[in-house]
Amino acid sequence: MDSINKQILRLALPSIVANITTPLLALVDTAVTGHMGSPVFIAAIAVGGTIFNMLYWLFGFLRSGTGGMTAQEYGARNHPEAVNVLRRSLIVAGVIGVAIVALQIPALSVALSLMDVEGDTRLLVEQYFQVTVFGAPAVLCSYALAGWFIGMQNTRYPMWSSIVVNVVNIAVSLTAVYLFHWGLAGVAAGTLIAQWTGCLMLLWLTRRYDVRLFGRKDPSPLFGNGALKRFFNVNSDIFLRTLCLIAVTVWFTRQGAEQGTLMLAVNTLLMQFFIITSYVTDGFAFAAEALSGKFVGERNGEMLRLTIRRTMLWGGAIGFGFTLVYFVTGDGFLQLLSDDPEVIEAARPYRYWTMLIPLAGFAAFIWDGVFIGATRTRALLVSMAVAMLWFFGIHHLLSPHWGNDALWFAFVTYLVVRGVVLTVIYFISLRS
Repeated sequence: MDSINKQILRLALPSIVANITTPLLALVDTAVTGHMGSPVFIAAIAVGGTIFNMLYWLFGFLRSGTGGMTAQEYGARNHPEAVNVLRRSLIVAGVIGVAIVALQIPALSVALSLMDVEGDTRLLVEQYFQVTVFGAPAVLCSYALAGWFIGMQNTRYPMWSSIVVNVVNIAVSLTAVYLFHWGLAGVAAGTLIAQWTGCLMLLWLTRRYDVRLFGRKDPSPLFGNGALKRFFNVNSDIFLRTLCLIAVTVWFTRQGAEQGTLMLAVNTLLMQFFIITSYVTDGFAFAAEALSGKFVGERNGEMLRLTIRRTMLWGGAIGFGFTLVYFVTGDGFLQLLSDDPEVIEAARPYRYWTMLIPLAGFAAFIWDGVFIGATRTRALLVSMAVAMLWFFGIHHLLSPHWGNDALWFAFVTYLVVRGVVLTVIYFISLRS
């Protein structure tokens, strides 16, 4: 195996382990609520999870922007500035996290109105939200810390943190629900405790990573020399891109909710196929991000192009493998998530769309990593905006005739459009 593949796997494999455990936070919550005896619990977790995704995805630049800028400073061997990238990110993350907690009531009200949630589902969502919102500072600081480690070409520490987070979540959630009978509040408590555990562990690992980085006598200015301006210039495009991503996600969930609690539960279960695929593929996207940023910092165009080719090959292989696995084990996976025969039977006609997701989406994920590492974030915004418009347009045209199938068709093709647009942009601009 040649050197570049070894570097890719060295970065990707720990990220895959970390990422495949990350959806366990949602999977465990969904599986626990799926055995509570009513689809309303699954629906509440779906809505609650989507609300937090909206809040946290808005500030996803704390991971991706931090990772890209850190990787470039690492490649340029500018270690003091790499440390300052982390410091800036942690300051911004802490401020935003505290603001989310302070503004939780209006934030929840707006989110529930956007998603058109009422009745018992609304009450359960409020119960879940009021506990887990206090994890916001921990989650956002963890984004910054994980991005920094990836940029420093170290994906092992985020992996160990993610494993610990999920072990804690599983242990606390199962204990709270089945031993103390706390119901949905127990699920929320497990998530909250796990989030803070992960944040504190990453902070501890950062201090142990390389004390020489944090003990230099001549650090570069934290906010001077246009550093903060560059930080926000890079991240503003990622922020706007995330707004487009949230718009698609909210619309997808809202359309399920408008079709009733049963269909919302169906789409929630089927979306777990996409979540697992995305986190595994993202392992190679993180490798592409770290290596692309490094080679951009080194001004090594040949290695940058080789990295892109190899990570695309790995992503395609992963996509094909997951399509095959979903074809063979789809029904078994649904039964693992829920023992409600009504939900499982209603999901069967739509699960074939989920088989197309791995092959439809791998290019978009790999390109995301490449462009983030290169800090060419405007291209990410353009591709997501075009794909979002495609998603809404296709769904509007087909939904009167195809119903829920139109929603899934629009989503699968939206992934394809993201990859196609970024491919075109690469050959027009970045390749040169």
